[in-house]
Amino acid sequence: MSLHEYRVLFVAVTGILALVVASPALSRLLVLPRTEFFTEFWILGPNHMAEDYPFNISRNQNYSVFLGIGNRLGYCAYYLVEVKFRNQTQSTPDSFNRTPSSLPSLFNITAFVADEAVWELPFQFSFDYVWDEGLSRVDFLGLWLNDVWLNMTDYTVSWDPDKREFRGFLFLELWLYNVSSNVFQYHGRFVGLRLNMTVETF
Repeated sequence: MSLHEYRVLFVAVTGILALVVASPALSRLLVLPRTEFFTEFWILGPNHMAEDYPFNISRNQNYSVFLGIGNRLGYCAYYLVEVKFRNQTQSTPDSFNRTPSSLPSLFNITAFVADEAVWELPFQFSFDYVWDEGLSRVDFLGLWLNDVWLNMTDYTVSWDPDKREFRGFLFLELWLYNVSSNVFQYHGRFVGLRLNMTVETF
């Protein structure tokens, strides 16, 4: 091997070693463009995990979950959460067409969430209702939601003989503020809790 070949080999080995040593520092300097922009939306159970969600609901008992939003949109976003309730015959949000439920909102929650940040809210609720034995129906009086009383006198759930429960759904729709049109628009995301209104306490 000639002296020139040794120099080429030395330069090549030195260059490779320099890249290996410098790669951690280079990875901090190189910023690759983000290709995905989205929002995460979730409910966690009372132990801050995706389990032990409230299901069998007793009248005037307190239940707790955690509501969370993760912003991955590339900018600080202004969100609106609409709290809704439905029985087994009423409309749900349409995931395929990305349209919200036609039911009215019981309560609204707003939050500014910075890009790459997570916003979380303890979500405590309690239902007051009466059982109409003759109609096999539960008639709601109201909902306590984070110490706010919400009137639910027009809401009912009927006995579901297949599931053997008085089944209702407390669900939350996520809306995003559109700066161009100055309105909140449905963001195509919703989460919810399936609930059975128990009648043992009557």
